[in-house]
Amino acid sequence: MQKAAVMLLALDQDVAAQIFRAMPRDKVEDISREIANITEIKPETRHAVITEFYNLVLARQYADVGGLSYARALIQKTLPPDEARKVIATLETQIYEQPFAFLQKTEKENLLMFLQEEHPQTIALVLSHVPPVTASEILVALDKERQLEVVQRVATMDQTSPEVIKEVERGLENRLAGLATERFERVGGVQAVAEILNLAGRGTEKAIMESLEEQDPELVESIRRLMFVFEDILRVNDKGIQSVLKEIDNAELGLSLRTASDELKEKIYKNMSERAAQLIKEEMEFMGPVRVSDVENAQQKVVDIVRRLEDAGELFISGKGGEGELIE
Repeated sequence: MQKAAVMLLALDQDVAAQIFRAMPRDKVEDISREIANITEIKPETRHAVITEFYNLVLARQYADVGGLSYARALIQKTLPPDEARKVIATLETQIYEQPFAFLQKTEKENLLMFLQEEHPQTIALVLSHVPPVTASEILVALDKERQLEVVQRVATMDQTSPEVIKEVERGLENRLAGLATERFERVGGVQAVAEILNLAGRGTEKAIMESLEEQDPELVESIRRLMFVFEDILRVNDKGIQSVLKEIDNAELGLSLRTASDELKEKIYKNMSERAAQLIKEEMEFMGPVRVSDVENAQQKVVDIVRRLEDAGELFISGKGGEGELIE
């Protein structure tokens, strides 16, 4: 935008006005802001910008006439090596720019919600130009009837003119920009319930969870998993840690500690004998590469033990509405 502003200031005002009239309004606004911020232009800067513009125009003409290879060969013959490399790189970017590339910068949740409201033909055009992974995520998010229609349109789609693609792309980008200006704020959800119950006290938590379990066991399990995660073992009293350690073997414990914080590891080690702690450290050292899913499964087993022992009153977790606080 800065170079475009410098280029327009170097031109006669009437010529610059003609160029502005041929440009999209958003680009005109962007360049106008750049022009307003310019106080002076050094002659060498103006010359460099004009030269770059001229070379790019020539390169584009070469590409239109004989293709990219032809343009590359002519540019390399007529320009110094460094300048030629810059012009060729810019030209390749312009020619190979992926349609709908802006969609890949959009948060997935907003993108899926946005495209669901579009016409099936528009969705089909988008799916034909975005990476397969993105296309599959969009397709899966559609309802069954629309999925079928979009797939049929993609399968029967022939060549589409660049002008049509650009027009659809501009329309989507403008609508998406309008959507992005709206503020979306998440409230509630399972995470909110978990945070509230964490502070409500054990009695309240237990009563609510037992009542809720009769209606929706899966929801209760989701809440429980968020209420206490592996790193929260830091909040378990030392006697409780010792009770947990009696119920898990060294291999499982070593696996669970692979991604644990140093603080949590130290808490575990200090509740073991020096010999047992050394064995766990050796177990971890010689374990080699492990899958993240295996570590997460091992950690979940430890968490399940903690929850069961807490229900049985054999350990305490600090920070639960004051009920978990102990007086020494």
